[in-house]
Amino acid sequence: MAVFALVFIAPLAYAIYLSLFRRQLIGGNSFVGLDNYVQLFQDAAFWTSLTRVLLFLVIQVPIMLIIALVAAMIIDGARIYGANLFRIALFLPYAVPAVVAVLMWGFIYGDQFGLVGQLNDAIGTGFNPFDPSWILVSIGNIVTWSFVGYNMLLFYTTLKTIPAELYEAAELDGANQLWIMRAIKLPALRGTLVIATIFSIIGSFQLFNEPNILRPLVKSIITTDYTPNMYAYNLAFSGQQQNYSATVAIVMGLVTAIIAYVVQLRGSRTEDR
Repeated sequence: MAVFALVFIAPLAYAIYLSLFRRQLIGGNSFVGLDNYVQLFQDAAFWTSLTRVLLFLVIQVPIMLIIALVAAMIIDGARIYGANLFRIALFLPYAVPAVVAVLMWGFIYGDQFGLVGQLNDAIGTGFNPFDPSWILVSIGNIVTWSFVGYNMLLFYTTLKTIPAELYEAAELDGANQLWIMRAIKLPALRGTLVIATIFSIIGSFQLFNEPNILRPLVKSIITTDYTPNMYAYNLAFSGQQQNYSATVAIVMGLVTAIIAYVVQLRGSRTEDR
């Protein structure tokens, strides 16, 4: 409890405290109440970055979880050669540090020096992953590559807890693999799927490493306010606006908590039914 209070409660309380003040040119910090929050809700840069992250979430998270779910089903079915090797290969990208992964993909994406550039020279497509219309997809690909294995392992571990007697009874009743997946495996995975979805939602709202590390390659596209986390970070450490940065952090924490709670609530109701 002491550690929890020190590393969670205290920083949160201090962030709330900071968000109620504003640094003035004359007089230093002065109490402004909720003025920072009013300013934030009128801040176009914040809403643009939040909309971008929401778009990222509703597209990338389902794709990533579906791929992880399919992979877990395939491995659990034990119908493929080298299932253990396949499982390790899928999980390995999660073990790669985020900075290394983004630098690696940044090199692959380079249309002048990387793999994409070499393919463009070979087949003449002119594709550029750093194009404004593709950059969010490129970031989503990096995140998906990194976290499919982690979610696959969550699903696979849950599948291994299903009693073998259920499968035997279903086979005696003449059930095929599709029926077993729909009637046994998917219901058993509901709780884990809710947890994985919540983790992925939190991760999406915290999107920072990938765009921030790619930014030197595409500064004109990935701006300092590309995501809410980048916005808060640059406000605090580049703009010296720690009070307003704390306001952004508090609002994003509330948005994340509300959406995660709604997902958890809907998932619980589905399980109850």
